Amino acid sequence: MPVKWMIYGANGYTGELIAREAQRRGLNPIVAGRNKLRIEALGAELGLETRCFGLDDSAALGRELKGVGLVLHCAGPFSATARPMIEACLSMQCHYLDITGEISVFEYAQAQHERARQAGCVVCPGVGFDVIPTDCVAATLKEVLPDATHLALGFDSRSGFSPGTAKTSVEGLAQGGKVRRDGRIVAVPLAYSVRKIDFGGGEKLAMTIPWGDVSTAWYTTGIPNIEVFIPGSPGMIANAKRANYFRWLIGWPPLQRAIKQRIAQKVKGPDETLRAQQPTFVWGEARNAAGVVRTARIKTANGYSLTITGSLAVVEHLRREQPAGGAYTPSRLLGPDLVTKLPGSGELSVT
Repeated sequence: MPVKWMIYGANGYTGELIAREAQRRGLNPIVAGRNKLRIEALGAELGLETRCFGLDDSAALGRELKGVGLVLHCAGPFSATARPMIEACLSMQCHYLDITGEISVFEYAQAQHERARQAGCVVCPGVGFDVIPTDCVAATLKEVLPDATHLALGFDSRSGFSPGTAKTSVEGLAQGGKVRRDGRIVAVPLAYSVRKIDFGGGEKLAMTIPWGDVSTAWYTTGIPNIEVFIPGSPGMIANAKRANYFRWLIGWPPLQRAIKQRIAQKVKGPDETLRAQQPTFVWGEARNAAGVVRTARIKTANGYSLTITGSLAVVEHLRREQPAGGAYTPSRLLGPDLVTKLPGSGELSVT
């Protein structure tokens, strides 16, 4: 019998989209979150069970997860919310999934591998656009170039931000850049590396960003040097470089709170029509010590649309199968071809 499962943060932009699609498929999750008014309204509309609770009381959190076998955690910023939910899932022997792209969350999750193995539960963050497409590209490149020493990944997306993504980006600006060098994650300036890349729609100027694959691609491939890129105009890249001089101000807690409040009031995620018009181009490049280079590309659905279908693909897998407990990346859990099976994805080509 499939396990009972929960979407926590179903009142947010992405969580609600996932909940609606899950209900349409007959997957019938419990919809949960801390906003009682919105959760109960959504549950009533969709005919789903609701639970309303916060994450600041570990004993209460454990009680709310009683009888739940899987949580899809959609309440960001995950830097603040992932750890208590992971801890609760481990204590209740409950599978944990989320849609984060935050390096610190991936690192914490991977550090729980042995505990998850002993508990017999799967801990797999990043089951949305962060990081399914790039993780599958990384795994594919490792297969075709097993002795790769350097890995570059990237994506070209014109999609607008949801409120949660925008808030996470503000936090990321204050923390600066991140790359993996000789197996270790190191701090670097924003726009640390700049190069031209053909993501699949023509060559563009691109810059490094502190994307989740700096963490996850290491656990997927073992390649010791990893960078992640997005395209940017010369002006955008110049502004990112200038921001390095003001990171102390961007990270000032009162300013962070003010910016996030503004985001909550003003930022709305893209609607279905807009998402359908905004596909994403994903790219990867592996290089070995001899200078051999292999390149991979795939066109996917809009990031938010892929997050809906990708997260539910992992949910359905775990409700159907019984993998060994432990910490996973998406491609290690479902295979490097996961992204090609999602609606809107083209062929993953390697040259």
